[in-house]
Amino acid sequence: MIAMILAAGRGERLRPLTETIPKALVEVRGRSLLERHLDSLKAAGIDTVVINLGWLGERIAERIGSGHAFGLNVIYSPEGDNILETGGGIHRALPLLGRSPFLVVNADIYTDMPLPPAELAEPDLGHLALVPRPAHKQQGDFDLRDGIVCESEDPAYTFSGVAVYRPEFFAGCKPGRFPLAPMLRAAACEGRLAGSLYDGLWEDVGTPERLADLNRP
Repeated sequence: MIAMILAAGRGERLRPLTETIPKALVEVRGRSLLERHLDSLKAAGIDTVVINLGWLGERIAERIGSGHAFGLNVIYSPEGDNILETGGGIHRALPLLGRSPFLVVNADIYTDMPLPPAELAEPDLGHLALVPRPAHKQQGDFDLRDGIVCESEDPAYTFSGVAVYRPEFFAGCKPGRFPLAPMLRAAACEGRLAGSLYDGLWEDVGTPERLADLNRP
C-alpha cells in the first residue's frame, strides 16, 4: 500500500511559528511531526510515501530528500502557491498513488495509532480512523455503527486525519482546489465508509497551546 502525507497547508492556527517553518516540520519532543510519520509508516511496512508540498515546501524536500534515510521511497506532489486543500491535493496526487486503496495521513497530528486495514470490503469507498471527540471541539464529526461511519445530530467521534481510500472515491472530482470533508459526509450518508475507533494517543497539533502541552516534560 502506498501512503500519502498531507503537508501542503500553511498552518494558520500555528502562526507565528509557521511563518518560517512548514507545519509538517514543527517538532514534538525533539523530532518533527513529518519525520515521526515517516518512521511509523516504515515500521508498518509501507515502502512508498507521497508528500504534497505547498507553503515552504522546499524546506520539506530539503529535509526529507528521496526518503532513503528513512528506508522509504518519497515522491513529491508540488502544489506551489496554489494550495489545493485536502480533496484537491489528494486528487492531484492520484497518478502517484496507484490503482489500489491508499493510506492518507494528515501531517499535523501526533499519534501512535495502528494503520487502518488496507483491504476494503464492497461497497466501501474508504475506511476512516475515528477518535473520541477532544475537549477543545464543541461537536464531533461522525458516529460509528457496526463498523460503518454515519452522521447523527450529536456525533461522538472526530475524524483523526488517518484513512484509507479507494482511487474511485475521487473519480467524479475535477482538478482544482476543494475540501475533503463534504465528500466524506456524502459517502457517510450513503453508508459507504467503514470505520474504526482508536482510543489511544492522538492529538491535533493545531495551536501553539496544544504544541506546548505535548512538549511539556
